[in-house]
Amino acid sequence: MARIESVCVYCGSASGSDPLFAEEARRFGQILAAEGVRLVYGGGGIGLMGEVASATALAGGAVTGIIPRFLMNRERAFAHEAEMIVVEDMHARKRLMFERADAFVALPGGVGTLEELVEQLTWAQLGRHRKPILIANTSGFWDPFLSLIEHMRSTAFIRDTTPVEILSADRVEDILPRLREAAAAVPERALHAADGELADRM
Repeated sequence: MARIESVCVYCGSASGSDPLFAEEARRFGQILAAEGVRLVYGGGGIGLMGEVASATALAGGAVTGIIPRFLMNRERAFAHEAEMIVVEDMHARKRLMFERADAFVALPGGVGTLEELVEQLTWAQLGRHRKPILIANTSGFWDPFLSLIEHMRSTAFIRDTTPVEILSADRVEDILPRLREAAAAVPERALHAADGELADRM
């Protein structure tokens, strides 16, 4: 049975129009700290990225930020206590975030958040990893995306032979329990396998 020791959080470098987005991001950061789960994220200090990371660090939690050098000024690299890793490009950032995480959570965000989420779904669909993927559907933010996934299923572009498995939680308090439940069905070695090794461990 695999354990969730670190969670990669994808989210916006903006705060969005609904104050609940930031409130829930802070709450999730506090939960991660209280549960002893490391936050892995994009290293920025603004928007929802800054909210979740600051809340985690200020509550005594462990934070790993991974940021490309060219974004350090634009996204204001995180200023609290954290392991901060500077990489050269977006590809290196995403790869390292994948390797450092046991599960993935998408809070509200823009096209960058969507791209990161869809990449992990694609990798899982292709059998490259079995790490749980969850969307935090605060105020129904991800409802249009979930509808699109259902449309893809109904039109046979997502088939039973290549399913897209995505978890959802309306409340941040439900995120870790659902991730842990999903991880419990995955062998420890499979959860922590690097891309390319998974086929030998499943």
